Amino acid sequence: MSAVGEILATILWLYWLVFIGRLIFDFVQVFARSWRPSGILLLIAEAIYTVTDPPLRLLRRVIPPLRIGGMQFDLAFLIMLIGLQILISVAMNL
Repeated sequence: MSAVGEILATILWLYWLVFIGRLIFDFVQVFARSWRPSGILLLIAEAIYTVTDPPLRLLRRVIPPLRIGGMQFDLAFLIMLIGLQILISVAMNL
C-alpha cells in the first residue's frame, strides 16, 4: 500500500466516522424529540451536519426516498455509507 493510498484511506475512514456520528445524532433526535444539543455538543453537531449535508443533498436529488406505506426510507444515507466503504477499500489497494 502506497503512502498516498494510506492517507486517502485514512481521510475517507475519518469521513465515514463523521457519517456514523450523524447517524447517532439523527437517532437521538428521532427517539428523544425534545432533546436539543447545547454547548460543545451543539458545536460538534453543527460541524457534522455542515460536512455531511452537501453530499447527502446531492444524492437525495438523484435518489429519492423509498416510500413504503406511510413512511419514507432514505436510501441516500445508506448508499453514501456503502460508497465510502468501497472507496476506502479501493484506496487501501492503491
